[in-house]
Amino acid sequence: MPKVFRWIFLLLFIFASHSTAQQLFDGIAAIVGDEIVLISDINALITSYAFQNRIDITKQPDLYQQLGKEFLNRLIDQKLLLIKADEDTIQADEDRVEQTLNQQMDYMLQQAGSEKKLEEYYSSPIFKIKSDLRKEISNQMRISILREKKFGIINISRKEVEVFYQTYQDSLPNMKSSVDISHILLQVTPSESSIKEGYEKALTIQNKLKEGENFADLARKYSEDPGSAANGGTLGFVSRGTLVKEFEEVAFGLEPGQISDIVQTQFGFHIIQLIERQGERISVRHILVQLKPTADDEKRVIEKLNQIRETVINGDSTFEDLAVKHSADPNIQKDRGHLGVFEEGGFQIKEFESAIKNLNTGEISLPFRTEFGYHIVMLNKRNEARQFTLKNDWEQIEQWALQDKREKEFSSWLAQLRSEIPVVIRIDL
Repeated sequence: MPKVFRWIFLLLFIFASHSTAQQLFDGIAAIVGDEIVLISDINALITSYAFQNRIDITKQPDLYQQLGKEFLNRLIDQKLLLIKADEDTIQADEDRVEQTLNQQMDYMLQQAGSEKKLEEYYSSPIFKIKSDLRKEISNQMRISILREKKFGIINISRKEVEVFYQTYQDSLPNMKSSVDISHILLQVTPSESSIKEGYEKALTIQNKLKEGENFADLARKYSEDPGSAANGGTLGFVSRGTLVKEFEEVAFGLEPGQISDIVQTQFGFHIIQLIERQGERISVRHILVQLKPTADDEKRVIEKLNQIRETVINGDSTFEDLAVKHSADPNIQKDRGHLGVFEEGGFQIKEFESAIKNLNTGEISLPFRTEFGYHIVMLNKRNEARQFTLKNDWEQIEQWALQDKREKEFSSWLAQLRSEIPVVIRIDL
């Protein structure tokens, strides 16, 4: 690729989303049958990749060129598959498309911090970002349906699984050492005096709002939500099911501009203002007054967990029964305190790693704190690292073998489509 053209291609990325730049520089990257892949299509994928990975792609020209090649081939394959989906009249479920769109937009807005920042990053208005994303989600769903329809019926024999294992045995990952654990969670709740103090503070803020003071200014001054206070309490657009129940019920019942009464949740006291409504999504801001437990509240919880621990050790009750009776884990009725099996060294909550480090099977840790509250954890079993074997891990190996077979069949079919449907690449990457 000539050096001059390489720099033009880089500039296209920077300005691809500006309509004027598209008119001046955008062009055809490839022709697939009667369909075209635009240079701006490639740039859009690179922009999304850079956004999700939080990198400045303009400072990494080698990575930019590598991604350009990868995404060009991906878009060519996508066009081939969509041509076949059209032939089979495959349509995406619009309700699922809309649900997925809302989830992804919420995630992107959270990452960006606000609609304005997201628009600035993509150099495109929010409606255009949503329109492009909706089309991409629909296309991916149609392709998934096509793949499942054509390759989901492929099965695998016992002999094929054995051949797969013999072929790839040395390259299969080892099963890492793991632990099977259960826990009991107690949350530190504030005393009556703490609750009263928090409510009085929220009441003072509410009175300031009634006197006409600006909501965003008061949020910046008084809100104890570290994630939104600096932005005037703005949480951005959220869908139903993403907020705690008490907050959501009130927020979705407001009219644009309306301010709620004081709302109590597990996080404290909130005053909520609805900014904008878009169907089942709302943009809200809030002021939070946290309920802050005292040192005595924490001490009380630790003492209770120690009592529960001693009860199990003395054989007066089982860990499961006491978990069901006392634990604040929302899944307690279903899992009875059982958290599952975790790879050692792979805990997202590092406090659990430290708590089980020196435990033997059947032992219970001392109380420890996480962001969720105080826990005690019991080590049910410790599994040593080992290789996967057909005898012990047939279902997992069978799944890998089936996935490998279907992927090879798909790749072969895709290569066949490239030979049947004309593909002309117009740029040199």
